[in-house]
Amino acid sequence: MNFGMFGAAAALGISAIGSAIGLAIAGQATIGAWKRCYMNNKPAPFILVAFAGAPLTQTIYGFLLMNAMLASAKDSWFLLGVGVVCGLAIAASAMAQGSASAAGSDALAETGKGFSQYITIVGLCETVALFVMVFGLISV
Repeated sequence: MNFGMFGAAAALGISAIGSAIGLAIAGQATIGAWKRCYMNNKPAPFILVAFAGAPLTQTIYGFLLMNAMLASAKDSWFLLGVGVVCGLAIAASAMAQGSASAAGSDALAETGKGFSQYITIVGLCETVALFVMVFGLISV
């Protein structure tokens, strides 16, 4: 049995689970922010979609890592470990990004100011996933 294949699947699957959780967190906050805008007869900024969708990219990172793992000739147990650990780290990044995005959506809808500062923090959460993907690609 080739456990490396499970590791490759885990890299994508766990990353995607994290993206889904992060999207749910960010999406709920974005919808709530829009609702408050409507209730206060304020324009609902469409730019909040940038916050709501930010955690989705971690699924792409998991997919890229999975593809590299499928082409790898490394030991299957090593690939299993890389897939699970990298998948978990990428998922954690997506969940953190969802939380930061939720706060950004709330703050921007309330004040109408600070988009560049808020998206910078969201991007910092993204950087963790990028680092994990790159280091994972190098290792396999």
